Amino acid sequence: MTALDPVTLAVLKGRLEQIADEMDATLYRSAFNPIIAEARDACHGLYHRDTGETLVQGTKGLPIFVGAMAFAVKAVIDKTRAQGGPEPGDTFIFNDQYAGGTHLNDFRLVRPIFRDGRLFCWLASAGHWLDIGGNVPGGYNPVATESFQEGVLIPVVRLIAKGELRQDIVDILAANSRLPNSNWGDLNGQINALDLGEKRLAGLLDDYGEGVVEAAFTAFSDRAEALMREAIAALPDGRYAFEDYLDNDGITDEKLTVALDLTVSGDRMTLDFSRSSPPCQGPINISTATTVAACYVALKHVFTDVPANAGCLRPIDFVIPDTTLLGARAPKPMAGYTETILRLIGVVFGALAKAVPERATAGPFGTINALSIAGHRADGSRWVMFSFFGGGLGGNPESDGLSHANNPISTATIPPVEILEAAYPVMFTQWALRPDSAGAGEHRGGLGAIYEIELLDPRGAEVFLLGERGRYAPFGVNGGGSAALNRFAWSDKSGWHEPPMASKVTGVKLAPGHRVRLETPGGGGFGDPAKRTPQAIARDVIFEYVTPDHLETNYVIGLA
Repeated sequence: MTALDPVTLAVLKGRLEQIADEMDATLYRSAFNPIIAEARDACHGLYHRDTGETLVQGTKGLPIFVGAMAFAVKAVIDKTRAQGGPEPGDTFIFNDQYAGGTHLNDFRLVRPIFRDGRLFCWLASAGHWLDIGGNVPGGYNPVATESFQEGVLIPVVRLIAKGELRQDIVDILAANSRLPNSNWGDLNGQINALDLGEKRLAGLLDDYGEGVVEAAFTAFSDRAEALMREAIAALPDGRYAFEDYLDNDGITDEKLTVALDLTVSGDRMTLDFSRSSPPCQGPINISTATTVAACYVALKHVFTDVPANAGCLRPIDFVIPDTTLLGARAPKPMAGYTETILRLIGVVFGALAKAVPERATAGPFGTINALSIAGHRADGSRWVMFSFFGGGLGGNPESDGLSHANNPISTATIPPVEILEAAYPVMFTQWALRPDSAGAGEHRGGLGAIYEIELLDPRGAEVFLLGERGRYAPFGVNGGGSAALNRFAWSDKSGWHEPPMASKVTGVKLAPGHRVRLETPGGGGFGDPAKRTPQAIARDVIFEYVTPDHLETNYVIGLA
């Protein structure tokens, strides 16, 4: 094994991360759909040639994708081994949510990188395509009971064989979408990103040689493992249990439990999810790959100094039975995976809060509120506006939570209102912080938001929502209060209406001039509200973050 000095390691780390960052930027600038181009719902990385483990990820890509992509690359490795191995010039495509994690909208492109006829590593790209068929435009079908109702499932197949694009695969993809042109643009953006990554990696290998770069990969992973072991060893040994709830599965109006028993023993940690609810009928099941990826993201939030590669998972054991909704198998629906992983990340935070209360972070708002509004243009073609929305993050030992933030599953941004209004026949009549939505505390949670959208299309449209936190609010820690619940409503000529399933609804008809309204949760509070400083309370009042009634109910002791 080649020994590397610290300076060379630092230079290689920067150059390898830059390769992934450039791949991200290439896709963001060329994608057709706003969820990639503006919200950055995509990622790129380098993966181990034999195991598929994450070697390097970019600093801008979606972290949940990076974790799940290790399973996706492994699926390609297994498939190609059975067929005699990959060839130079191959690129594989698939969206199998059971093999690569997440859900059917997320298409993965995986490319082997060869040097002198020898497989060196894999490059991979993941991006959220706007529409992949199924019963609901945009793919988030809140009443799906099997994956066939969510969209087309593409297994691992060669999209490019020895440098030649397979038009038959492209034709299949186009035929199974309401928005084939959008998907075509995103596909080419991902191919271009892989082309650039391959070119940049070739330049790096020419400069340093395969042996030096392979040694750097090993050093990066070993360093991540050592730092994670050190972080775990600093925790008190013991078993820490925490659970939280999902409103329902969209089919049966009963809560579902996401439960964690976290055990610390020396420099190892076990995450046992055996007490979680069984697989459900509706679309909030997730695969084992997605569960592991979500834990990876949660732990990275807590142990921020640990590098982001597969080495950080070596000291961690997972117990994820397929008898739970966190290890579901085909054909269980998974379109709403985002809601479940948000609850999962929250329970990791909650369990660690019991181990080290002084470092605890309260629950974030915990729902992306996947909203689709879909209609027909004058020429008969379809338009589908899909977006997700912000809310408040939890209070923490250092400060209040962020207001109108992104969820902790990602670095994805909320698409700008100007982009959405330019692309679709809608108008936002309100986009504002939501007063009284934050959990009270010495450090309160961040505020959620209010979004009100008016339909302008004279032909009308349909609305679909898959959200959560309509019945079980984001939790506080160390005496902090819970945040406000999620709320969704729509108007028609008879007034405003709310869905019976709280934050899930399908097929709502909108006429021009009618509106939908989202009021998202804030984050939970940290610490006893009585300890909040008068100055902080006064500032909240001045900026109208709290109303007098909320202040009297939650901070009356603090004002004494």
